[in-house]
Amino acid sequence: MSGDKALRQKPCHHCKRRSISAPAGTSMIHYEKSWLYRHCSSLQQRDRQAQKAGQLFSGLLAMNVVFLGSAFISSMIFNHVAITLADVWILLSILKVVCLCWIIYYLLGTSRQPHAVVYRDSHAGPVWIRGSLLLFGSFSVLLNVFQIGYSIIQIHCKSKVEIVFPSIEILFVSTQAFFLWHHSKDCIQVQHNLTRCGLMLTIATNLLLWLLAVTNDSIHMEIESQLREVEQRLAGNETNSCACPNTTTCKVFQKGYILLYPFNTEYCLICCSVLYVMWKNVGRRISHHHAPHTKPKFKLQGVVFGPLLGAAAVIIGICVFMMYQIQATGSAPNRQVFVMYYSYYIVLLPLMSMCAVVGTIIHALEKRELDTLKNPTRSLDVILLMGAALGQIAMSYFSIVAIVATNPKDLLNSLILSYSVLLIFQYITQNIFIIDGLQREPFVAEGGSEEQNHEAHDQRRVSVLELGQEFRRVSLSYMHSYSHLSWKRKALKEISFFLVLCNIILWIMPTFGAHPVFENGLEKSFYGYSTWFAIVNFGLPLGVFYRMHSVGGLLDVYVSA
Repeated sequence: MSGDKALRQKPCHHCKRRSISAPAGTSMIHYEKSWLYRHCSSLQQRDRQAQKAGQLFSGLLAMNVVFLGSAFISSMIFNHVAITLADVWILLSILKVVCLCWIIYYLLGTSRQPHAVVYRDSHAGPVWIRGSLLLFGSFSVLLNVFQIGYSIIQIHCKSKVEIVFPSIEILFVSTQAFFLWHHSKDCIQVQHNLTRCGLMLTIATNLLLWLLAVTNDSIHMEIESQLREVEQRLAGNETNSCACPNTTTCKVFQKGYILLYPFNTEYCLICCSVLYVMWKNVGRRISHHHAPHTKPKFKLQGVVFGPLLGAAAVIIGICVFMMYQIQATGSAPNRQVFVMYYSYYIVLLPLMSMCAVVGTIIHALEKRELDTLKNPTRSLDVILLMGAALGQIAMSYFSIVAIVATNPKDLLNSLILSYSVLLIFQYITQNIFIIDGLQREPFVAEGGSEEQNHEAHDQRRVSVLELGQEFRRVSLSYMHSYSHLSWKRKALKEISFFLVLCNIILWIMPTFGAHPVFENGLEKSFYGYSTWFAIVNFGLPLGVFYRMHSVGGLLDVYVSA
């Protein structure tokens, strides 16, 4: 708080008079050594020290909370008798209640103070991020509703904590989504330390919720895989009193809970990224001459081949995914379905890698300058892209070692080996293309007045009789805009849009249940059941998050082109 008081103090009168009366030829070295100059500059120095101290304290707070929660969750996994799932839920419920109190205080108190939000970061909280928050937040709420319904049906063998915890989760998810939708761009200028601690505590809570979701999801996958093996040996004579009754309602709650589980992990990771940008923006002052005057908007103009090829990849991927789900979820998964699944990836991944390499070469040939302004959002995007890619890359290397050490000449094994190598190369090339594009200045549009006249003309009301002429005029305008783009801009737009659609289908397939690493049995038999599940449940959620986050980065590259 000392930094806030220092900012409100005006520079001393002697400093102003000395800086005005100093002759033009005065040496700056002699001026900086004077005691009076050091006294005046100490105000800004104390402000910077207070800012670093606040960031350090809030970071230590989050670190201790994460370590405490991780210890609880790890103890639940390795010693579920002493620490139960209910104990972990109670700890997380306390953290969520504290975070809710701070969020409500921020909404009703901090953000409404005079001069609290003077600056807003235009790069923070883009539309696709906030839209993802609402989408995954809605799915998370629906997930908890299914969990409550399933627990009520199983109330005879479920504890009351399993009903209370999802209820608090619904309130926490809804309030947090509202808070981030309206205040993700804030550069708060009051109550710096309290805001930093509140943001870091909320980040730590979301990280623990993600960790719990990953561990619960791994246990669920383990149970499903074991049940397949047990079903082949048992005739079904044994019954479980806590099994889901043979009713439609219970089956709906159970299947809905299983289907929506991955969205909860994605929601927690997105919230952590947005909250971190808000934490970096606390006390930040944005110069008006550095603020962008015209922000590029997303327009589906100048692209033809990218959407067509991307749509074909999406349609084929959906067909492969449906056939995989139908056959691989049976009691005895067919070998051919794995061959079909990996063949689709082996065809698609080289195309994506080649497009990323061509796009990187075009970036090198461009004359656009690098954007050197301080941008916490862009820095976080780069860190998330590099960090999230490590999960799938690590899984691929483990698969390569397992295949080479066993039987690489087998058809399925050779497909998995090619898939793993191509996946590593695709991640690296796409990361280079996205990061290089994010650090470039956007293209300066030529003939802006003409485009504005076209937009104004497009927005006029048309009658039913003019609809045909309007459609023809819009088509001609689209072809005109496409023909006037330079070949570099055309190529970048086509490549970016194609990669967006490819990453969407590669996000859909593992998110909705296509997990061949669980069913093919190669890595599981090589590394052992527990070890391979630990590896997969570290890499798979990060891989899913990478696909979704790369879509946002590719959209930014598309817009800047």
